[in-house]
Amino acid sequence: MSWRAHGMRTWIMQRLTALYMLLYLLVFSVIVFRQPVHDFAHWHALFISPFASIATLLFFYSLLFHAWVGVRDILIDYVHVALIRYLFWLLITVGVIAMGIWVSMILFSVVVL
Repeated sequence: MSWRAHGMRTWIMQRLTALYMLLYLLVFSVIVFRQPVHDFAHWHALFISPFASIATLLFFYSLLFHAWVGVRDILIDYVHVALIRYLFWLLITVGVIAMGIWVSMILFSVVVL
């Protein structure tokens, strides 16, 4: 199989995003279990550093991309009418972009530089 194949690139990207999400969840779980978070002030202190916010932002971007690739593959495999498939794909793409912008706005409103 050629490296230039589009399917291979998305397959590898989906595996890489899954790996990043797993590593992020492991590190985040260790941090939360070592220092329990009980109220808003603790959560705010956890995400106030730029490093934590960027890592979290990358987590959500990875999650959104991972989900987008999965839904795109489902649409390709199971929706046979091209116009309906394109409309669903467009709706899902706009939704994923909107969620990415929303999570960016939330995380950047917390960061103190």
